[in-house]
Amino acid sequence: MKKIKMLFIISLAFAVVMMSACAESSGGSSKEKVVNIGYSGPLSGAAALYGENTLNGLKMAVNEINKEGFEVAGEKYKLNLVSLDDKYMPNETASNGKRLVQESKTPIIFSPHSGGIAALQVFNEIDNFLIVAYSSEPDITERGNKLTVRIPPSYEGYVEPFSTYAMERFGKKLAALPPVTQYGKDWAEAIVPYWEEHGGEVVHQASIDFAKDTDFFTILTNTLKEDPDVLFIGGASEPTAKVVMQARELGFEGGFIIMDQAKLDEMKNVTETYEPLEGSVGVTPLIYTEYPGTPEFIDKYRDLYKKDPGSEAGYHYLATYLLVEAMKAAENVDDAKVIREHIQDGLDNLPDDKKVYEIPSIDEEGGLVNLIRMATVEDGEIVLKEVD
Repeated sequence: MKKIKMLFIISLAFAVVMMSACAESSGGSSKEKVVNIGYSGPLSGAAALYGENTLNGLKMAVNEINKEGFEVAGEKYKLNLVSLDDKYMPNETASNGKRLVQESKTPIIFSPHSGGIAALQVFNEIDNFLIVAYSSEPDITERGNKLTVRIPPSYEGYVEPFSTYAMERFGKKLAALPPVTQYGKDWAEAIVPYWEEHGGEVVHQASIDFAKDTDFFTILTNTLKEDPDVLFIGGASEPTAKVVMQARELGFEGGFIIMDQAKLDEMKNVTETYEPLEGSVGVTPLIYTEYPGTPEFIDKYRDLYKKDPGSEAGYHYLATYLLVEAMKAAENVDDAKVIREHIQDGLDNLPDDKKVYEIPSIDEEGGLVNLIRMATVEDGEIVLKEVD
């Protein structure tokens, strides 16, 4: 009797396995085609909040797309987001890139910092994966890498309007305190000569290592001894806001030129009000922007994450939909070269409700064409400024 029961159980288990195998081989819904999308960014350390914001936009888009999937060359696909922490360190980004390509076969990798992007560009054309770069560093596309797409506009467009505003409102003495990253050094190398060429004086230059420093009183004390009218600062929003708070505590009453990575509304989450940020000039926060898909995106993001979205989330959300449209147009999901060739088709086919920003085209070097947007803090409020 025991033998009969055992044979019955074995037969039943075999039948279940065979039925499952038949369901998968028949092309049924139990077996779906998947495209792995890679991400390497700072998910720990001083820039963790920045990394989280970029990743939130990706997750939001991926989850929406996967509700119905998308069709490429007659096949139905879903996305699988594979995210790795690089701690904002380029060598970690390179290691993550190799891992994502070798283990997850990712044709696309998102990277939200210039050092990491440069590290990936060493081998991405050889390994055939597309870098979707979230950084305003112009060198990213000027290097001639044919498998790189830069999402935000180059910071070079901010130098003139930011400098003009700060100089006219506060005076001509500038102290430059960029982060130690390559992005920070390059931003400083753009703004310092411009400031001097237009009648300004650079009274102090130093740099801040947000990965190591959380107390900025010493560097700020040395800086303020030179009596600057304007401080040039930036990096991730949270530590940049702490620099502002400590500068005010030390008695600084001048203005701030804020590099485009930091966002005024996110800094306010640290400063609690816009009062400490009085006289700051930076990029326009997403919540003060209106494009066809912006209001709906803001509402959905607030429902999901219980906070306002920044441009990092908005751009990554848009870029995910853009890549899906490019895959559809290319009729290909795994060849980075072919997908890159159809980015303009992706932009042309992007639904209006996904246009968190209005991006009409991609330039010859691989940069998405964006408008320069600028905002200031005046009398405790955000004021939008037109830029030519």
